[in-house]
Formats: sequence, structure tokens, C-alpha cells
Amino acid sequence: MYQEDFKSGFVSIIGRPNVGKSTFLNRVIGQKIAIMSDKPQTTRNKVQGVYTTDDSQIIFIDTPGIHKPKHRLGDFMMKVATNALREVDAILFMVNVTEPRGAGDDFIIEKLKGLDTPIILVMNKIDLIHPDELPKVIEQYTNELDFAAYVPISALQGNNVEPLLGEIKKLLPEGPMYYPADQVTDHPERFIISEMIREKVLHKTRDEVPHSIAVAIESIKKRENSEMIDVEAVIMVERDSQKGIIIGKKGAMLREIGTDARHDIEALLGTKVYLNLWVKVQKDWRNKMGQLRDLGFRDDEY
Repeated sequence: MYQEDFKSGFVSIIGRPNVGKSTFLNRVIGQKIAIMSDKPQTTRNKVQGVYTTDDSQIIFIDTPGIHKPKHRLGDFMMKVATNALREVDAILFMVNVTEPRGAGDDFIIEKLKGLDTPIILVMNKIDLIHPDELPKVIEQYTNELDFAAYVPISALQGNNVEPLLGEIKKLLPEGPMYYPADQVTDHPERFIISEMIREKVLHKTRDEVPHSIAVAIESIKKRENSEMIDVEAVIMVERDSQKGIIIGKKGAMLREIGTDARHDIEALLGTKVYLNLWVKVQKDWRNKMGQLRDLGFRDDEY
């Protein structure tokens, strides 16, 4: 589909872990497609969010936060993050204004210096600082790169998100509508459901269980003569002790995870859901390429 004066393009969101990339993406799209956690490295796959208006379509690519890999999964995440800088129309370099520029930011800056792609500096979490502190933040980065624009925002509260979208639109070429107007992501429902479950595990277990978990959807089936949908999923961990924590005393923790995840899944699917969860120990799965491929981490796609 193509109409005159319609603008469209692809925009990468890159930044250190926990700067608010997924929060921003969910805010723009208007629903949860990327999971949110206050733990770093929550995003593992690039997540395409589609934002469509009457005269434009922006396809956002959220990426894993830049970090030093410690296993094959980490290598995959870094490859996703750096490859997302290729062949896009604009890049959002998001930083956390409550933290000084660090080694991760410097690493990203070096990656960006060799690109011709226009870059917008997005300064997130402005609701947590005094406005007088912003010029110092801007100075830390504008001395290193020539930005097309720099926009302070609060992804959590929505402050200045609309002006940022306006700046992005200025950088986009005229083009087609790549996705239907009512489509918000290119990920299948199975992926989003697995991420919703993983988010609840991260929230409920806090620091007791690190990011050595994955969620595999075994089946999604609609019941005969009913609107009810049955979802069966396996939460994968690396150690027996982690399995015990997720299950909890007499299964209490697993029930809480299931209840919270079910609410999100029902909102996504628009119908009642019966969610059945298991916990399985798969030692050192993050370093096993076969296991990573089964979970959808395919480095040949990037």
C-alpha cells in the first residue's frame, strides 16, 4: 500500500541495559509487546513494534541492552543489538539521565561514529531529575556525536513522547505502509505469551533467580464449544535450587506467577485463558546452541 506524502521507515532503539527502551516501546504502541523489568538485559530478541498514524508508519526495533557477554546467549544478544543498527532510517540512542555516561555508552558511541544514519539522543527518566541538570547530560554526549535531535522524555509517564515521535517522522522518507494499520508487532502470539510469563517470573522472584530462565510454549489450543483457550508452558531453569524457588512452598509462587501472567495473556487474546505451567531444569542451557535454537535464538537470522 502506498499513498502520496505517506512517510514510513525503520528505527532502532539502542542503549545500555535498563535505560527504558521496552518501556518506551510499550508506551508508544499502547500495549505490552516488550517485557519490562528493573533487571538489566531483560530484552533478548529484537522486538518490532509498529506505530501507525494517518500519514506515517514507524517500525521500531527494540534491542538487548549493550553488555559484556558471559555466555552464548549473551553473544547472541550482543549480535542482535549491533546488527539492529544496519539498514534503518534512524537510530534512537537512549540514555538514563540519572546515571553518568559509562563504558557501555562509550561502546555504543564508537559503534555509532561510523554510521551515516541520523541519530536522535533520547534522554529518558527526566521525571527523576531537576530540569537544571539536563544541560550537563546533553553536553556529555553532544561532544562525541552530531545528533539530528536530542529529546528529553519520561517513557514511564509519557512526557515528551509525542514530540519525539514528531522528530522521528521528520527523518523518515516517503514510503509504503509495510504493515496493516491495526498491527502492532511482527512477533507471533506464542512469543509474546512466553515473554509475558517470563516477565512475571522476573518480577516475582526478584534477585533470587537471575536471568537463567526461559519460557517455552508447549501448546495453545481453543477448547471445543467454548471461548476458553488452554495455554501450556514450561519455565526452564539451570539449577534445582531455582526450580524450588519458582515453584515455592506448596506451589504458591508458581500459582502467583500463573495468575499474573494469565491476566496479561487474557488481555492480549481477548478471551478467558487457562494457563498450565511446569518448571524444568535444563543445566547450562544458555551455552547450548541446540537449546537456544529451540527457544528461538537463531543467529543466522541477523
